[in-house]
Amino acid sequence: MASDTASDTATGAATGAAAGTAAGAAGGAAVGAGVPAPDFALKDNHGRTVRLSDLRGEKNVVLLFYPFAFTGVCTGELRALRDELPKFQNDDVQLLAVSNDSIHTLRVFADQEGLEYPLLSDFWPHGEVSRAYGVLDEEKGCAVRGTFVIDKEGTVRWSVVNGLPDARDLNEYVKALDTL
Repeated sequence: MASDTASDTATGAATGAAAGTAAGAAGGAAVGAGVPAPDFALKDNHGRTVRLSDLRGEKNVVLLFYPFAFTGVCTGELRALRDELPKFQNDDVQLLAVSNDSIHTLRVFADQEGLEYPLLSDFWPHGEVSRAYGVLDEEKGCAVRGTFVIDKEGTVRWSVVNGLPDARDLNEYVKALDTL
């Protein structure tokens, strides 16, 4: 099954690159609005497999990439999401936060910070999904701060990519979700 996921991700990334991209802070091109979101299957902080395609037809998705657990800006952003969780995880929306940390690190981080939404591990193959979305900083080995709002049909409707030190504005996510 892992090889199927890898080929799906690679196909999704190629489709995104051909159909439209936005400039990414990672030095590549991030998947832009109007492009099918690359599918993936990643383990969450409890070891469960989460597939983007499983949410298709069911929920809009806020897909948030962040560099590392336990770092200042990342912790602040994820706490802010925790504090406003009903806006980002409800009957119509699913929040998915992705880093290149191991599932074990993410489990401890979620428990320590009281994060009750899925933290997904893009640990191995290292950065495969981050790379497919155009947000992997190859030199640092981590994702930059990319966020993608994906509609129920699996199309990216809004995205933003910030550099490592630059926090994102959660109100922008709410505005993007309001348009769906």
